[in-house]
Amino acid sequence: MMDQIARLDAFLERTAGERLADYVDFLRIPSIGTLSEHRQDMIGAARFVADHLERWGLEHVEVSNTDGHPVVYADWLHAEGAPTVLVYGHYDVQPVDPLDLWVRPPFEPRVEDGRIFARGAADDKGQVHIHLWAARAWLETEGRLPINVRYVFEGEEESGSPHFDAWLGANRHRLAADVAVISDTGFFEGNLPAITVGLRGLMYAQIDVVGPTVDLHSGTWGGNVQNPAIALARIITALKREDGSVAVPGFHDEVRPITERGHDEFARLPLDEAELAAQIGVPELFGEADFLALERRGARPTLDVNGIWGGFEGEGSKTIIPAHAHAKVSCRLVADMDPMRTFERVRDAVLAVHVPGVRVDVQLLSHGMGTQTSIDHPATVAAAHSLREVFGEDPYYLYEGGSIPAAASFSTLLGLPVVLLGFTNPDDRAHAPNENMVLANYEGGIRTIVRYWAALHDLPR
Repeated sequence: MMDQIARLDAFLERTAGERLADYVDFLRIPSIGTLSEHRQDMIGAARFVADHLERWGLEHVEVSNTDGHPVVYADWLHAEGAPTVLVYGHYDVQPVDPLDLWVRPPFEPRVEDGRIFARGAADDKGQVHIHLWAARAWLETEGRLPINVRYVFEGEEESGSPHFDAWLGANRHRLAADVAVISDTGFFEGNLPAITVGLRGLMYAQIDVVGPTVDLHSGTWGGNVQNPAIALARIITALKREDGSVAVPGFHDEVRPITERGHDEFARLPLDEAELAAQIGVPELFGEADFLALERRGARPTLDVNGIWGGFEGEGSKTIIPAHAHAKVSCRLVADMDPMRTFERVRDAVLAVHVPGVRVDVQLLSHGMGTQTSIDHPATVAAAHSLREVFGEDPYYLYEGGSIPAAASFSTLLGLPVVLLGFTNPDDRAHAPNENMVLANYEGGIRTIVRYWAALHDLPR
């Protein structure tokens, strides 16, 4: 095995210049999936990926149409008796506004100070490119992969993957695997190697409180009608306790507790809470006192008000009782929490607050499942070993507050454990001007994936 890895590393060394030029070509394609004027660019990016997979020896390569942007599929399934990995990434990128803050145009990549700058350099074209070249390294050097691999690269992740679940359902017959590997995450602060083992899900709702048919004169009607804004304030305060915990009955019933190992790994993460509070301009961090800040960020569920409106908001004064008041409310959910059941619990808690004289309604706006794969899962252990070999230190384990729609889909629709093995630097400025990837992370990422495929050869089926 050592000789094999040495040959693979030698291949990567001698192709470094070709690889960087190829990376630049990929980044030049303005594949902004959310803007209709880039429809042909999306097709071009999909074809770029498909052409590389086909040229380098992958099979059943297809640019598969959806009701949105295409999904690129390919596989290599000749490692008899070995496990099968489903690899996911996305070739669509975020819009580039504001343009005036970019040092150079976002689709004219520049290499400077050990980084490559361009839209998509980190999120997620750089990581798709990592997988393309890891496959090429194995196939050109050894003539085969040590495991079976199915590749799925989509073009709508940045818009919430609205057509991806339908594609998964229609293609379930060719997606059988033992584990899913997603490279759309990154390293911890200080550019420390990390594996993301948990992503939170989401329940997003709107609360509407309606009183009179029109705004009323507060001098004439004050004291005789319920004020919808005050009623809404009573409802919202009933949902949270003073210590920041969620007061909704049954809200925590399915919450997976943090294990002792998990708590130890959270405590190992280098974080100065006072410094973090200062960075965002608050006097101190706030939340459930029995949990660390990073535990509250990724491994505990939340309920937050995202927006609130109603009544007069203009300059000066206008003495009215508003006809209605509204709030947007989101819950970040940890693994095993059902978004629909959470919505029902929040809705019931809202309607249980007795506020006479108004009509209250709660509507569901969006939802998604969270995911979690154990630190001790064999696929996670193998990923940690591979990262350690390349980057020279034990990785940290992260639970992120955000979500990746495909991760939940692979977990719930296909029943797969999900390993979130990404390589972007924490200061990658994804979604912002001057997005970038540290080239050492990119190159190390390819070498990690090369080793990971070898390490997964003995993964229990």
